[in-house]
Amino acid sequence: MIAQGVLLDSPPLDVFGQMALDEALAQSKPAEFCLRFFRWRGVGATFGYAQRIAEVERALPPELARACARRPTGGGVVPHVEDLTFSCVFPAAGELRPTEIYRRLHGAVLAGLRGAVAGARLAESGGRGAPRGPDGASRCFVEPVPLDILAADRKILGGAIRRYGDTVLYQGSLQLPDARTAELERLIAAALAAAWKLRWKRREVPAEVRAAAAELETKHRSAEWIRRR
Repeated sequence: MIAQGVLLDSPPLDVFGQMALDEALAQSKPAEFCLRFFRWRGVGATFGYAQRIAEVERALPPELARACARRPTGGGVVPHVEDLTFSCVFPAAGELRPTEIYRRLHGAVLAGLRGAVAGARLAESGGRGAPRGPDGASRCFVEPVPLDILAADRKILGGAIRRYGDTVLYQGSLQLPDARTAELERLIAAALAAAWKLRWKRREVPAEVRAAAAELETKHRSAEWIRRR
């Protein structure tokens, strides 16, 4: 049975606006699988919910350290300069283990990338979390963890999740030096649709979610949130 999925159109946003919008969408707990490809306004970086800001700032060049946002999800430091960033928000009642969610999501994305990225494969081994550099910060793309996507022995896709009750928020970054954005977005969307048996319908972000995101953006820009650890 084919279900309806929602491919959300959103305007260009900086790192703080992107994190606020993802959190607002997850808190709205949509009944459908929602996929959103980020449109960036400027460069920046994001870092996992539990990371220490002093370590993050030491790990980043000044232009990114000035525009780094704490994610609602976990994981390491991710620079957003030329990457393809996307998020998925979907109901997942009964799926309790994060490993199985990663396996399903990254397995689907891998199926879409195989025709476009030579040698793409899932990492079979690695550490339990993003490795720490000499500055102490966990860095997402230094070394893989199991179920990341690799190509030519380099990690090209990592992601992080957070549960909001029976709703999952996944945030992923595809880091390729020659990113063909339109082609890769099409391949990823088609692969997720096949894995979840979806037919995409394109929509703008609902007005109530945009309003909630505008309120949450104040939090995401605040020193209280960014420097909470």
